[in-house]
Amino acid sequence: MGIRAFRPYTPGTRERVVSDFAEVTRGKPEKSLTKAKHRAKGRNNRGVITCRHRGGGSKKLYRLVDFRRNKRDIPARVAEIEYDPNRNARIALLFYRDGEKRYILHPAGLEVGDTVIASSEEAPFEVGNAMPLSKVPLGSQVHNVELVAGKGGQIVRAAGASAQVMAKEGDYVALRLPSTEVRLVRKECYATMGQVGNAEVRNTSLGKAGRTRWKGRRPQVRGSVMNPVDHPHGGGEGRAPIGRAGPVTPWGKPALGKKTRKKNKESNRLIVRRRRRSSKRGRGGRDS
Repeated sequence: MGIRAFRPYTPGTRERVVSDFAEVTRGKPEKSLTKAKHRAKGRNNRGVITCRHRGGGSKKLYRLVDFRRNKRDIPARVAEIEYDPNRNARIALLFYRDGEKRYILHPAGLEVGDTVIASSEEAPFEVGNAMPLSKVPLGSQVHNVELVAGKGGQIVRAAGASAQVMAKEGDYVALRLPSTEVRLVRKECYATMGQVGNAEVRNTSLGKAGRTRWKGRRPQVRGSVMNPVDHPHGGGEGRAPIGRAGPVTPWGKPALGKKTRKKNKESNRLIVRRRRRSSKRGRGGRDS
């Protein structure tokens, strides 16, 4: 996968950097593996906006991706590699030997024509194969990791992401996650070998506000330029300071650095080492 930059023919192409889609082999999705996607536009079941700045955007079909990898001990051939508008990773279309078709996240290095398998026994340690964490060698990279056995992969699914198997002790396996957090996961939980593909997506740039609108994101306005009735940072003459001990959200809650994780959360006991926190917090932060 590579990226493509544009010459500044127009203001929209001046900063635009996009994927070259070189690894994508098919344009239209498999019809049997898609369904309609309802776009909530930031509203709850009563129609009240609970997440601001959402709405509009292009219509998309949802691709039914197999995160469980529960079709065990049946080899599958990689038939196509496709674009998925619902995630920044690519997806791979598998043709199983018994005739079934499924999508999986496309790992880096997996090519059309390769064979993958999900097995509870000793499967080959090759990219795209799924197996319990107890079978994965130490130091290996994995993705699409389950937190509850049989529930399907819940973490390490973004483009370019991978977790490293650090240690095995008793019923748990220690993983170093992309956030640098070290966490214990049950040994019977499944994971897929390799790193998620399309890692170069971090180097892309939308280039113009219109492409953000295509993604269903509406404009944001800084709180400091609002009126006092609209935001705690609003009001004053000219460029006024916040007027409080620190920045807050539109609803008066502390922002920029306030820890929101529950102190007595059950999974705290599974975290061996917390993620590294950024040292740049509080400098040049955006008003909520």
